[in-house]
Amino acid sequence: MQRRLPPLGTLRAFDAVARLKSFKLAAEELNVSPTAISHQIRLLEEQLAICVLKRSPRYVALTEEGKILQKATSQVFLLLQSAINEMRLLHSSSPFTLTTTTAFITCWLIPHLAEIRHQFPDIDLRLHADDCPVDLDATGIDMAIRYGYPPRDTLNIHIILEDEFVLAASPTFKIKSLEDLHNVPLIHTDGRRIPQPSPDWDIWRSCFGPKQLEIVHGARFTDETHSIQAAIAGEGAIITSRLMIQRELRANVLEVPFVNKLPGAMYYVMGNKNSKHTRVIEYFCQWLMGKMKLK
Repeated sequence: MQRRLPPLGTLRAFDAVARLKSFKLAAEELNVSPTAISHQIRLLEEQLAICVLKRSPRYVALTEEGKILQKATSQVFLLLQSAINEMRLLHSSSPFTLTTTTAFITCWLIPHLAEIRHQFPDIDLRLHADDCPVDLDATGIDMAIRYGYPPRDTLNIHIILEDEFVLAASPTFKIKSLEDLHNVPLIHTDGRRIPQPSPDWDIWRSCFGPKQLEIVHGARFTDETHSIQAAIAGEGAIITSRLMIQRELRANVLEVPFVNKLPGAMYYVMGNKNSKHTRVIEYFCQWLMGKMKLK
């Protein structure tokens, strides 16, 4: 059955009169003449075949039917205004600040900046690097991509990906078996706070071998990105987050010779509940879930 609703203009005029109890004030709000408002109300009543207003020289009142209609129109126009405000925010040029770790910005976000600009052309993206959690309310930052273990008592969290750590090296080493690691320099990343226990060469040797692997020597870094760059330069093998080397794996400058992996922590998003970019945060989360996949 086809539903025939009155024209939007008649409902808008009625809603204004019902709220303001005046044809004159409704006309001023809608920037039209009182005669135009009267014409719209008459059209509405003719189409409905129902009287919605009681008119007198001194006042305007709602009929019982008018009260029912006004309850609906007030909700409808509030919803419409809310939707329009959300759409305008999506196209707002006000800054959208995202905080995350230095490694994630360097290894993942920067290679995806062009795609982010394409997906979100109207946001003025500001990137904030900090390896420690940041108070979003105190700083006014809109969104955080964090690495670790999400707090259970927080509602505005979206888990994006469970990380994993793999052995990676330049293809020039031609690593085919675990025993080949005896002939490959090892690169160490010291000082990892997350995950715990740290996925290092000691744990790799304990889990996968080879049992006589010499793990004391080798270049040592305190930054994951530096370890990755050393591996790209052919300085040795590393144990690193698979997500952090996706681009290098696609470009064949690094390879993962074994299926063995060590568990990592989780990437998750926290949104500032007071941000005016709540819809952008929601869409950004959806985009991240589609893009942050381990291959």
